[in-house]
Amino acid sequence: MIILKAEKEQPQTSDSNDNDLPPAYERLGPESLGQLQSVGIDGRVGLDLDSKLGRTLAKIVPAPPEYFAITAELPRRDWHIKLNIVIQVVGSRGDVQPFIALGNELQKHGHRVRLATHNVFEEFVRGSGLEFYPIGGDPAELMAYMVKNPGLIPSMRSLRQGDIQRKRAMVAEMLDGCWRSCIEPDMLSHRPFVAEAIIANPPSFAHVHCAQALGIPVHLMFTMPWSSTRAFPHPLTNIKSSSWDPGRANWISYGVVEFLTWQGLGDVINKWRHSIDLEHVPFSEGPSLAETLQIPFTYCWSPALVPKPVDWPSHIDICGFFFREPPSYTPPPELAAFLSGGPPPVYIGFGSIVIENPQQMSNILMQAVRIAGVRAIVSRGWSNLDGPPGADIFYLGDCPHEWLFQHVSAVVHHGGAGTTACGLLNARPTVVVPFFGDQPFWGNMVADARAGPIPIPHQQLNARNLAGAIAFCLTPEAQAAATVIAERMKGETGVKAAVASFHANLPLTRLQCNILPDKCVAWKVKKGKKKLRLSKLAAEALIHSSFLRRSDLKPCETRKIYIENHRWDPVTGGTSAVLGTVSTLVGAGANMVIKPYEEYKRGSSSFEPATPSTASASSGKPLPLLPSLLETEDRGESSTTALQRTGMQTAGAMAAASGKSLGQFMTSYVKGVVVDIPLAVTEGLRGVPRMYGQEPTDHGAITDWKSGAVVAGKTFVIESAVGIADIFYQPYKGARDDGILGFAKGIGKGCTNAVFKSSGATLALFAYPGQGIVKSIRATAHEKTRKAIIQRRHREGEWLFALDQGAHNVVVASAFHQLTES
Repeated sequence: MIILKAEKEQPQTSDSNDNDLPPAYERLGPESLGQLQSVGIDGRVGLDLDSKLGRTLAKIVPAPPEYFAITAELPRRDWHIKLNIVIQVVGSRGDVQPFIALGNELQKHGHRVRLATHNVFEEFVRGSGLEFYPIGGDPAELMAYMVKNPGLIPSMRSLRQGDIQRKRAMVAEMLDGCWRSCIEPDMLSHRPFVAEAIIANPPSFAHVHCAQALGIPVHLMFTMPWSSTRAFPHPLTNIKSSSWDPGRANWISYGVVEFLTWQGLGDVINKWRHSIDLEHVPFSEGPSLAETLQIPFTYCWSPALVPKPVDWPSHIDICGFFFREPPSYTPPPELAAFLSGGPPPVYIGFGSIVIENPQQMSNILMQAVRIAGVRAIVSRGWSNLDGPPGADIFYLGDCPHEWLFQHVSAVVHHGGAGTTACGLLNARPTVVVPFFGDQPFWGNMVADARAGPIPIPHQQLNARNLAGAIAFCLTPEAQAAATVIAERMKGETGVKAAVASFHANLPLTRLQCNILPDKCVAWKVKKGKKKLRLSKLAAEALIHSSFLRRSDLKPCETRKIYIENHRWDPVTGGTSAVLGTVSTLVGAGANMVIKPYEEYKRGSSSFEPATPSTASASSGKPLPLLPSLLETEDRGESSTTALQRTGMQTAGAMAAASGKSLGQFMTSYVKGVVVDIPLAVTEGLRGVPRMYGQEPTDHGAITDWKSGAVVAGKTFVIESAVGIADIFYQPYKGARDDGILGFAKGIGKGCTNAVFKSSGATLALFAYPGQGIVKSIRATAHEKTRKAIIQRRHREGEWLFALDQGAHNVVVASAFHQLTES
């Protein structure tokens, strides 16, 4: 287990106000993160909250609300709008299978469903009747990496072997694949597709960012707790604390996991965001993005095992495990003969886990079966477990668990949520041998329910303790506990409940087409004084009827996502902005020397020409020849001379590189001094009341120069007035609530608000219009993705119109006339 140790200071009690304040100008540098040296054998990160580093991390994590939310659910409703839904899943076959069940249920509501996951699952997905889109990534390699590095901190061996860089490269590939899955046609039918809603598991990482680029709703679903709660810690942490309130410590654990995850992948995500014309996500915002934006979340487990915590708001649901329809299956004769040849066997299998030493594991399983005196079916899985044939062990290839678990006495597996759910649904006591991720969590949940023994981490597994665990599962007590859970689970409808949760969290009024109410909005159009929201089909029908031109259509966002850089106070906010600006200037200044030198080195070396066939084969498309090569070959000179720059060409390239770097330097300087630093100080001044429990007024999003000017004016008027009013209101409120002591505190709060709010209001007159101007300029310079989305929406509209064959033309034209003339 890793303990985050640092110099001990006086312990703070959980009710100390300091726990809710930001760190006093501390930064977590390499020397702090270097304390994360190892993980426990169960892969969990040890977190000592009494250490200096632990308290610093705790201050970075947003404090939990002072109240407990009521575990209400959003009202369920009938749904009639048919959407293009892409489901993005990263993980093993066990991770993909529940989402196949979800996709099939969504299809029953008329949705078009595409499941985007690893290439190796194409046959599995398409065979289930869903569209498929490959996102890249090798799940076997991911599983092998996770077995070697079960927690968040990679081992030294992985660092030496280059596993980290390969994983980062794989994540970059999958991010790009997830984006393409939102806008590219089907790879078999070539049917156009533009996503109108996204469902994803958190490890796909692209979900929120794709939704932001498209302006559509996103909904996360997972088998493992990922939302902050006081009820239990994050499954990937092991908390050590003697002075903190357990609920507060549990809450902090979620922020720490997100912080460490973003620490490792934030730069990869931001580089990819730049490729789809999205702005950089600040380091302070990346870890808590989903919670800050209140992204709807559905957890795919049974409340019979883990009830919904009382501090999860209504947009977070627990809906039950996702089960697909049991597949039709006829066992091969050898399996049927083994099952009928004695008492029900024990199932043992580790699914998609890639075990480092499969022969050693096979030997342990064989010995354990013989010690326990049972018969066993061993699933070979991705590790290809095998051994000598015997009367008591049957080695099995692929076989659906839904069928097989009806014929066994107990199950031994890695603790994946899907396998755990299937075993418990069939009332089978369970031994969990966890490797990483949520597997220890599910092992502990099964043990707490007495439906199985305490989980055995795979590093501790041996023949004797496995035999003892199997013996526990065969006791009447374990069987009775598993039966109770099975009866409760059979009353749940996990997939149906998840679809209802998904529909309940969708913005119905913003999704509905004004003309075809069962179609999703894609465009907005203004005709005279009327503003209409149109689906792709309705817009295309109106274009073909000459009621509209394509230029009349503007893309409509049904769920706008704004990522703001929240500041704690004016000092840390301003300091952070200054450091960021200085860092950018240093980089641009260095490039004024480095880039010209690189051009000089490039000009002084010759290189072999690439033939068109070679270039095409390596990149997948032909590369243009250099103009200088064509000109020189016309003069009959050699290709080697042609590909070698002249002195004038090199000098020109060096001057251009230097000029470009100088331009970047000046642009960064002006933006930093005129916009970034004043904006950071302004936001810091607005954030001061948070230090004593007051939330600043929401000034609205700034998206362009117009909204910047509006927000500046509104902020100046409101904040100035409130700041002055607080001089009188805060003492009155304090006296009303806490008597004379409250009156004294109110005087302090009122004076503080008057100074900071008035100062912030004045600075806002300059900062917010500047921010708006920068956003307008950036939007103009980064239109590639926006234009690509518009183009693909038009293509899908044309395809839908051709498929419709004019069936809706009269209805669309009549409705359009009524709406625009009324």
